[in-house]
Amino acid sequence: MEPFTTLTGLVAPLDRTNVNTDEITPARFLKTIKRTGFEDALFANWRFRNDGTPDPDFVLNLPRYQGARILLAGDNFGCGSSREHAPWAIHDYGFRCLIAPSFADIFYNNCFNNSLLPITLDEAIVQELMAEVEAHEGYILHIDLATQTVTTPLQRQIHFEIDKFRKEALLNGLDNIGWTLSHNDEIAAYEDRRKQETPWLFAANKG
Repeated sequence: MEPFTTLTGLVAPLDRTNVNTDEITPARFLKTIKRTGFEDALFANWRFRNDGTPDPDFVLNLPRYQGARILLAGDNFGCGSSREHAPWAIHDYGFRCLIAPSFADIFYNNCFNNSLLPITLDEAIVQELMAEVEAHEGYILHIDLATQTVTTPLQRQIHFEIDKFRKEALLNGLDNIGWTLSHNDEIAAYEDRRKQETPWLFAANKG
């Protein structure tokens, strides 16, 4: 998994609350369990009209937000079903960081297993950032995971909280499986010790 350390990127504002995973990745895109190729699925019902052409009024279709790496959103982002296709689509589109007042729990956890950093900030701060992004074209934020800071163009530093385990895993590019495999030596040592302490358990499994 790709590590996340720092990110300096263009911000796109999605000023909507309760954005659910069916809106992030509509159900018709759930026919595959491949983790890539979902960039066109992201917000497909909002980005595209019924005839397949882009809706020029949707925020991600505006020229000023092309190439955005940070998505600024409203409260309770990622609610609804637990589909992991939602963070897949967000990542494939090019986002690496999400900022919102709150995230749905399952979606929040899924982000960390897909190289995405979800940052929770006070709603008042998010609204301030939303206004700044919309007022200034080319608005860029700098994210530093090690110091847990968001830095604005005017050098205002905003601190964010994050669980220590999730932070270390993301810094090192480890999902849950990767984190487990990183402890292979300890696991092997534990199994060897158990074989010495309780040999009858392992003898019963022979043959």
